[in-house]
Formats: sequence, structure tokens, C-alpha cells
Amino acid sequence: MMLEYLARLLLLVPLVGGLAFLSLWLYRRFQPGLPFGQRERAIRVVDAMPMGPMSRLAVVEFAGKRYLLAVSRGRVDKIAEVEAPTFVVPDGE
Repeated sequence: MMLEYLARLLLLVPLVGGLAFLSLWLYRRFQPGLPFGQRERAIRVVDAMPMGPMSRLAVVEFAGKRYLLAVSRGRVDKIAEVEAPTFVVPDGE
């Protein structure tokens, strides 16, 4: 009886763990309301630098502009705004 219980336990615990992992992976891959695969995002975090335990500076790109933001607990302040740089790859001539 005890051997049968341990055999079931050794079989079912990895099975349940694998199903949980698979369901989380599928949820992340096919999030509700999003098209299949990766979608292009309107906002992009270019860089972030911690300034202390609860604050950081972040550069965010949105609508062709870059914003320098001070992010702290419960507060976000815009410090600066500039046009996003555009890089042109020169022809190989």
C-alpha cells in the first residue's frame, strides 16, 4: 500500500508541475487580446539606472520622442524631453 502511494506521488508531482509550467508558458505566449507572437509596443524603455533603493532614472521612447523620467515610490516625474535619434545605415559603396 505504501509503495503504491509513493509510486503515484513520484508520478503525479512532476506531472502537475509540468502542467503548471506549460500553462504559464502558454499564457505568456498567447496572452488574451494580443495577436500571436510578439507585438510592436508603443512604449519602449531605452535604459534605466538605479539612483537608490527606491528610485531610478529611466529613458522611455514614445511617439518619436525620448523622455527622461525620475521614478520613485508612488511618483513619476518628467525631467527632460528630446526627439528620438534616427540612425541611417550608409550604403555599402
